[in-house]
Amino acid sequence: MSVNRLPNLKLLTIFATVARCQGYSRAQQALNMTTPAISGYMSELEAQLGFVLCQRGRGGFALTPKGEQFLQYSLQLLSTLSDFDRQVDSLKTAQGGIFSLGVVDSTVTDRQLGLAESINQFSERFPAVYLNLSVHDPNELQQQVLDNRLDLAVGHFPLNVNNLLTVPLHHEQHWLYCSDRHQLFSDVDARADDLHRYGFVTRSYWNQSELVRRGFKVSAASVESIEAQLILILSGRYIGYLPEHCAQPWVENGRLRVLFPQQFSYQAPFSLIFRRGRSRETLIRAFRDLLKSQVIAEE
Repeated sequence: MSVNRLPNLKLLTIFATVARCQGYSRAQQALNMTTPAISGYMSELEAQLGFVLCQRGRGGFALTPKGEQFLQYSLQLLSTLSDFDRQVDSLKTAQGGIFSLGVVDSTVTDRQLGLAESINQFSERFPAVYLNLSVHDPNELQQQVLDNRLDLAVGHFPLNVNNLLTVPLHHEQHWLYCSDRHQLFSDVDARADDLHRYGFVTRSYWNQSELVRRGFKVSAASVESIEAQLILILSGRYIGYLPEHCAQPWVENGRLRVLFPQQFSYQAPFSLIFRRGRSRETLIRAFRDLLKSQVIAEE
């Protein structure tokens, strides 16, 4: 394909998003477009290319073999252009530009992580940098770092992903909790073997093996955030895991109780991730070092 026949970058971005979301309807929110609009752009791209990129129908959404190959080419090109934009921005000033940081939810009470203090020191050191902070689940954070939509992310990442570098930070303690509205709260005769009889709330980004590793085979509810999990536990209808720093105020107020701490607990290793090849960038290196030193100071 000659330079004059390169597809419009907007069309490539729409195609990459549709492929990531596995369908037109699922890509609506990410693209802020209607399904007919997305379909029109995809048809335009296929017309430019001269081959079909994906199949839609009763069998669901699927990329064609050529679509799979073209997706890899598109992601490589979009990544290269993203790197080019950052490099051009760095020519303006070493201390300017935009820094996009992602984090899992409910870290504000995690004193050991010290994220707020690290941001304070970072902003003092780079006052001209525009900071963009967003909260997502671990899988979304990893994907956005891979796509260069985030420069750096902080959280617990159970899955290892190629092209991501990981810097260990600390371990977040989790216990199993019930609320004062739950029958287990005051049941002194309850046994750990009986917990499977009660509704357990899991997290949507946990797979079945993770659920079993936490001591449960099935769940009665699912959430996408720690805050949502806390709400369901406080309702009295469910038991579930929470970070100790998040639950502690509710424990002190008599609203939550730890269940069988010897059998049900785990530590989530927190880490900092960024895309391979970006470790020498000034802002990423600076924030990494600040956060690492803050965690050490809090230990």
